[in-house]
Amino acid sequence: MTQTLAPTPDTDPAGSVGPGRPRRILRAVAIVSCVPYLGLKAAWIAGSHIGIPAGSSLLEHRLSMAVANGVSVLLDSAVIVLALVLTRPWGLRVPAWLLVLPAWVATGLLAPIMTGFPLQLVVRLFGGGGHRGPAGEPFLDEWVFAVVYSGFIVQGLALGALFALYARDRWAPLWRGRVWELPVGVLGAAQRVTAVAAGLLALFPLTVHLLWACGGTAGLSEGRADEATADFRVLEVMYVVFLAAAVAGAWQLAFRRGRTLPVLVPLALAWVGSAAVACWGGWLSLASLGGVDDIADRPTQLMNLTYAGQMIVGILVASLGVHFLAERSARAKCRTP
Repeated sequence: MTQTLAPTPDTDPAGSVGPGRPRRILRAVAIVSCVPYLGLKAAWIAGSHIGIPAGSSLLEHRLSMAVANGVSVLLDSAVIVLALVLTRPWGLRVPAWLLVLPAWVATGLLAPIMTGFPLQLVVRLFGGGGHRGPAGEPFLDEWVFAVVYSGFIVQGLALGALFALYARDRWAPLWRGRVWELPVGVLGAAQRVTAVAAGLLALFPLTVHLLWACGGTAGLSEGRADEATADFRVLEVMYVVFLAAAVAGAWQLAFRRGRTLPVLVPLALAWVGSAAVACWGGWLSLASLGGVDDIADRPTQLMNLTYAGQMIVGILVASLGVHFLAERSARAKCRTP
């Protein structure tokens, strides 16, 4: 997967990513959009309460909050590193896995926010609830969500555009053609079994998220049920959509369904869907391990099983995608003189 293509307007004769103006602008936008979030997190780690109203549950666990903020600072700082890798000449020499893995994680963490937050704003226009804590207590000031999530959306758009340009320069042959043109041997029996397993395992988390999206609270902790506003239900709808996208992409690749579709379509579905459900399933599972003093706020067994299930589905679909790209890369190299 280290193949490079003929030079494009933004590449030099050697195929390296050059200092084209569009990429410079996108890189600057991606980096600048990190500043508000990183600034807030740094302030909270230092002990500031800016944007945190009195009575917020965030003020009850100072140590766990500092640790969580430190982890999120590292994750968002990776956006800056990614922006540099995707726009510097040495970026094309970075091993594929070392770039693709953080790009996949970034996609997974940002995609639900990029789709969910605008939908939450629309729901609020029709009287939907905001971000509230237990017993209706405010969790964060509303301006914090507006600033942070707007920054995430800008990051996602800028990074997505940069990654698309980078991938076009380096790996475009891997998704050329249509699904019906795929050789039968690109994905074998093991990958078809993986697709079937992902589809069957997805039924459980998909059903639970659909239940919560429709307003049901069965299986939610008492504290989480009290916070199940319209915002919460919008995110549950997003999890259902991403689970369906991951399984659909895997099935189209494994069984060559949607034969007239460009190969890029099932690959994109598998990429975004698997990343979203795996990364958020992992993040929510990790958050549930943090010590919560109030038993009403502790995740239930059903919540933990749901998060673990969607994480497994995402990993299965991602593994199928990796095998597909590796196989196509190997075939392309064999055909190269």
